[in-house]
Parts: sequence; C-alpha cells; structure tokens
Amino acid sequence: MLNVFIKAQCYIPISLFNSSLRHSLFTKVFLTGGLTLLASIAALSYHNITLQKERVFQGVVSGADRLANTIRLGTHYAMMLNSRDDIREIIHSVSRQKDIRSIRIYNKQGEITFSNASRELGTVTNIRDKACHVCHHSEPPLTELDSAMRVRTYEDAQGRRFVGVLSPIYNEPNCASSACHYHPADKKVLGALDVVFSLEESDRALYLFQVRSLATGGFIFLLTSWLTFLCVNGFVRRPIKRLMFGAATIAKGEPFDPSGFDKRDEIGELATTIERMSRDIEEKQLDLNRQRDEYQKLFELVPCAIVVVDREYKILRYNRLFDRMFDARAGSRCHEVFKGREELCPNCPVAETFSRGAICHSEESRENPDGSSDHWFVTTSPIYDADGEIVAAMEVCLDITQRKELEQRLMSSEKKYHAIFNNIPNPVFVLDPDSLTVLDANDSVAAAYGFGRSEVTGMSFLDFFLAEDRHEHAARIRYGEIINQAQHRKKDGGFMYVRIRVSPSCYPGRNVLLVTTSDITKRLETEQQLLQASKMSTLGEMATGVAHELNQPLTVINTAASFIMRKVGKGEELKPEILATLSEEMVSHIQRATKIINHLREFGRKPQLRLERVRADKVLARAFELFGQQLALRGIEVVWDMEPDLPEVLAMAGSLEQVFINLLINARDALEEHWESGRGAGRKRITLQARADQESVVLRIRDNGPGVPKGLCEKIFEPFFTTKAVGKGTGLGLSISYGIIKDFSGTIWVEETPDGGACFVITLPKIQDSQP
Repeated sequence: MLNVFIKAQCYIPISLFNSSLRHSLFTKVFLTGGLTLLASIAALSYHNITLQKERVFQGVVSGADRLANTIRLGTHYAMMLNSRDDIREIIHSVSRQKDIRSIRIYNKQGEITFSNASRELGTVTNIRDKACHVCHHSEPPLTELDSAMRVRTYEDAQGRRFVGVLSPIYNEPNCASSACHYHPADKKVLGALDVVFSLEESDRALYLFQVRSLATGGFIFLLTSWLTFLCVNGFVRRPIKRLMFGAATIAKGEPFDPSGFDKRDEIGELATTIERMSRDIEEKQLDLNRQRDEYQKLFELVPCAIVVVDREYKILRYNRLFDRMFDARAGSRCHEVFKGREELCPNCPVAETFSRGAICHSEESRENPDGSSDHWFVTTSPIYDADGEIVAAMEVCLDITQRKELEQRLMSSEKKYHAIFNNIPNPVFVLDPDSLTVLDANDSVAAAYGFGRSEVTGMSFLDFFLAEDRHEHAARIRYGEIINQAQHRKKDGGFMYVRIRVSPSCYPGRNVLLVTTSDITKRLETEQQLLQASKMSTLGEMATGVAHELNQPLTVINTAASFIMRKVGKGEELKPEILATLSEEMVSHIQRATKIINHLREFGRKPQLRLERVRADKVLARAFELFGQQLALRGIEVVWDMEPDLPEVLAMAGSLEQVFINLLINARDALEEHWESGRGAGRKRITLQARADQESVVLRIRDNGPGVPKGLCEKIFEPFFTTKAVGKGTGLGLSISYGIIKDFSGTIWVEETPDGGACFVITLPKIQDSQP
C-alpha cells in the first residue's frame, strides 16, 4: 500500500512542495485527507481480510466437526459389535476424501487403535502431545470440552497448515452393559477420535482474496486522491487566498468588497461575514466604551467599600462608599486609613494575599472617638499583570456593625435563657425526638431525681419509667401529649409520681423535645385521702342496697338450713337428691355473699397510684354490680348500649369505678327528687352507653330526670358545689370525678339532651398498640 501511495503522489506537481506550500492550508487539508483515506482503506481491507480468514477457518472447522461426528456415529454400531474390520474400512473410505490428512482413534491409554495410516497402529502418543494435552493438562483429565478447546492448528516441515478436531468417545450405558465386551460404568471417556484436515485450498483462496482487496483499495485511493486534489485546489485554496487579501484590506482601514464570491456557499458566507465584521468592529468599540462607563458606575455605586492596594500597601483606587466610611486619600497606606496605624496591621489579609496569591478573609474592627465601634468583613483577592505577577490586591469591605450588635444581643439573650433554664424549679429535659435520648437537662434534675447533669446526659428518658410502662409512654411523648400521671424512679431506688409536659423546640440547629416534669406525689396522696373519704361516704349511701343484696342470699341459706333442721328434728330421712339441691343453693348464695363482701372490700381499699390497661365498659359493669340492686329497689330501669370489643385505656380501675358510682348516685338522686316532686312522667330510666372513635373511648351516663340548668353546667364540677338539698350532698363527688378523669388524660362534661335529663360524657384516650 505504501508503494501505491508514493506512485499516486508523483502526479502532484513538484512545485507543490516548495517552502510556502509546505505550510499552507491547502497542503495540510490535502495531505490530511489523503492520509485519512489511505488509513481508512487500509483498515477496511485489513478488516475484510481478517473477517474472511475467520469465516473460512470457521467453515473448515465446522465441516471437520461435522465429519468427525459422522465418523463417530458411523462407527458406533461397529464398536458396539466390536467389529474392528468394519471400523477400519469406514476410516479408510472416509480418509480418501480430498483435504483429509489423517483419521485416528485413541484409546484411554493414548494408543492409536485405528488409523488411515497403518504404520501408526499400536503406537502410543505422548500425553503432552497437542492432541492429548487438551484433556490431560490437568489431573484428573477433563471429560468434557467446549468447541474451541477441541480444535488445533499446526504446520508441517514444508510450512503447510493443518487443522485437527478432537472428539471424545463417551462410555454410554448400553456400552458398559454389552455382552461382547465391557467398560466399567464409572469410566466416562473411552477414547478420542482425531480428524486432521489440510488448509492448503483455504490458504490459497485467502491469498487470492487478499491480493484482490489490496488492488481494489489502491485503485480507489488513487482515484479519490486525484479528485480531492482538484476539489481542494478549486474550492478551498483559491478562495482562501482572496479572503486573505480582503483581510489585509480591512487591516489597512479600507472597505472589503465580497462581490467576487459566490454567496451561496460557505466561502461566500465567510466573505460576507468578514464584510459585516468590518462594520461591527466600530459598533463593538462604542459598546465597549459604554460598558467601561457602566462598570465604572457599578464600581462606584456597589454597596460594599472597595479599594485597590499595591504591593507597598498604597491606595491606588477606591469607590465612593470606601471614601465615606474611611475618609480615603489616594497614595495613603491602607493601615493608616483603616485604623490610623503607622505600621502594618497584624494578620493583614492583604499581606497574606500577596504572599500566598489566594483569596483571603478576615473580620476587622476599630474604636471611634465617640466610643462606638465599627466592624467590617474583609475579602481580598490578587490582581495580576500580563506576565501573571501579582501587582496589586483588591480589598472588599462589608459593614457588619449592625450584625455584630445583634450578635451581642443574642449572646446576652442566650445567657438569660440558660440562667432561666437552669433555675426553673421543675426538672427540664432536652430530648432527641427519635430516640428520646437526653441531650441536656437543668440543675433541678439533681434535686428531684438525684442524678447529676452529666449522668443524665446520654441516657434514655424512658429509663426513668417502669419497664412495663415504657412502650406506652414513649408513643405519648413522641406525639407531644401531656402525661398527667406517671411513675419515675430516682437514683436512690425510690419512686415518685410526676406530671409530664412535652413541647417541640429547637436546640442548637436541631429539632428537640422539651420535657418538663412536676412532682405530684404529695398531691396524689392528698387526693387519695380525699378519694378514700368519698368512697367511705359512697359506701354509707349504698348501705341499704348492700344490706338487701346480702339479705337475699342469707334468707335462702336460712330457709334451707331451717328445712334441714326441721327434718332432722322429726327424725325424717332426707332424700339424697333433695339434700344435694339444698346444698348447692346454700353454696351458691354463700359465694354470692362472699363476692359482694370482697367487692366492697376492694372498693373501700386505697387504690395503687399506677395506671394500667383496663376496659372501661367492664369497669362500668363492675360498678353496676354494687349499685344495681339499689336502682332496682327504686324502680329505675337501666338500658345498656355497649359496643362490643372496646379498646383498652390507661387508668386505675378502682378510681374509674368510683367515678361511675358517683355518676350513678347523682342520676338516682335526680330521678328520685324529680318523681317525688310530681314532675316525672313514665318510667325512671338510666341509659349506659359506650362507643369507640378513632382516638378515644366515649362513655355516656344519661337519665330522664330534671337535667342540669345551662347556667350550672360549668359550675357543677367545682368543689363543694351541689344542687341537692342541705344535708344530702357534700359537693365533692363530681369534683373528685373531674380530677380523676383529668389524671387519666380524659375529659368529662355535661351534654345537652333533646328530651331533657342529664347526660354526663366521659372520653378516655385509647391505647394505640400500633405505636412504637
């Protein structure tokens, strides 16, 4: 290909290679195009030849592989019959085909058992031979080969090329079980079939294809090079020379005439563009002058003080704001103007910019004669000359005096905040909203809990709760709910009852929960004493009903016992079935009396100050067990309207039962008074209802009595307020009930009813089991 290229270049005039053309665009474009074309044709020819070689070789290999499979399948039956003559005849017949050099069958030990060359029979092949090495290069030998590993090529002493295809002969099931000869079933490979083909015809065809491809490529290169020379010379070289002449005309200040160019092609458009360029230069110069004036105005009016200082720290230029701030004078040194110093300022950012060649920052301040202070933020950047040397520095000053004053006020405010935070009499904790880890705490924590601030920081706030209460209280704290009552442990192992308030806040750059706890242990003890007194009063009011409840089982027991004694006194024999019936009745009523007495004992006992999971409807039913007989004696009908499977709430069962009994007593007294006054009509009725919504369990205790006047609905929960006659009420029942419900984070109020009567509504937050 190189000889063809040299011959083609001989057609180019020798004058083309003089000094001027050697560096011209024409020469570069032509030579670049020619070399690119030559490289492309050479690459394409090489690709085609390589591809043809691969195709021819693959065709030979595929044919050899098919022939090997044909021989293996053709000798399969003869091998099964152990007919060695048939196998030899098949091999000799196939080997007569053109281009087949040899056909061999090796046994497991590498011995040639069959071959078209009789001199090879019985010889043992070296295990490292190319044909055997394919399988025996590893130990144990390979039993399976892919197509690429089964093919090999080599040359003989005369330089002729050959390709060999090796095919394993596998031990098939019918071969291992044959009656005529045997091969153990554990042997997978019995031998190999090796077929060798000559590549002489293929190499001859490839050589002819290579010669034709090179000849075609050389012809295309010569033809294309000549046409390229003509086109480049006519359409590029001559127009460019004219454009160069036009550019020289513009440089002299004379107008350029593009009329001699064809404006429809790129050269013509370039000529038109150069003509427009000569007109635009003047306009751009005017615009540049306007921009210079505009940038000068911006430099003067920018809301930052700007000054340019040389390497001797003398002021070269400055804007108006700098002049107003520092009363500048050109030629003065910057440290004299800024701070009235004769020597260079310590940690001067300008000096650092000169030494490092980088942008530097600093904060500066000075005291004014009137006692005030000025503060400014400084940014300095280097100014380079044409040689890249730093010749000056630009200093930009931003007035931050007002911001500094605000920072000082903020610091003072933070000090006040910390003083208030640490001196609040109640313990205050700062918690991470996700993990509830204590991030900070005030000094009151040590007095209340016994833990120092360093001990509390880093521990989980949930560690103060009992283990069984942590799950429920964690969800309420994360939701920012007020926990009216919780039990907290102290460092000395003791416990106290606290009220917890949670509010989201911000703590240096992050969201936190601000938790305040209040010790309510003494208050709860006082409330429990008052609640116990109220229980005793309630038990006194229920004495009549309880006596009737106990009188009924005692009467049954007395009757049964009297009957038995009378029979025994007369000497009469009691039938076993009658005696068993009487015994069962006596035991049943004794258990009923015991249940009533135990219920009274539990009701009168002081409750534990700990919230637990309870079903409000079940507590209401338990309260009705004590009070139901009194209502029945007074002819009061009770209507139950309970939703099944109500969710649990957090409460104290004994205290909640006291609330329900107080409300039932009030409903009973209101109905009795209303019917005694003659204003009641129909049957006395109390309706007990329980429902659940998305967040709460709602209970309603409603009667059809006189109701509560609108003006008294807000007062009836106040201590010692009562609507009953003198001597019939203490005015503490509803007040105590209100406090109990509030401790359970619930609400209680009086609801208006369209048909008269009073309806007390109690809501208690249900436990969200899905919350973490």
